[in-house]
Amino acid sequence: MSTFQTKLLRPAKGAEDDGWTFLILPKPASDELPRRGRTSVEGTINGHQFQATLDPDGRLSHWLKVGKELREAAGANVGDLVTVRIAPADQEPEPPVPDDLREALSSSPAAREVWEGTTTIARLDWIHWIESAKQAKTRKRRVERACDMLASGEKRVCCFDPSGYYSKSLSAPQAAD
Repeated sequence: MSTFQTKLLRPAKGAEDDGWTFLILPKPASDELPRRGRTSVEGTINGHQFQATLDPDGRLSHWLKVGKELREAAGANVGDLVTVRIAPADQEPEPPVPDDLREALSSSPAAREVWEGTTTIARLDWIHWIESAKQAKTRKRRVERACDMLASGEKRVCCFDPSGYYSKSLSAPQAAD
């Protein structure tokens, strides 16, 4: 269990609709986690329990999206220093499969069979690789490529840095001033 304090930040863009905020884990706390890519944790913010999947910040650490409901339950506001306690989740929850990937897998029995035979972490990496595409055409190409690779028996996505450190494809949101 790691305990640390960090500032609750507001993203520069994208939070207007539901008032979410975020925090960045200090590197020592992130180093105690089992992986540099997405990883699920259980913990508390200001004593309020939560369970979430952390995203990599592209700097070999992680960040956490804090929804309005969690922020309010924790009695925190943007700019506040919050006390966070986290530990890796006992079991990585099954990731929700994006609609476009689910549709592609349903039309490829060979890809679906390999998908179902992979580990939860491998499926998480496949989904992360697809969702990290910045453009719709890149995402579409990755869904197609994923089905081709799975159908050929590949259980892990190749050539993808789940931490975002080397490819810079993943990062925490830019904080507002």
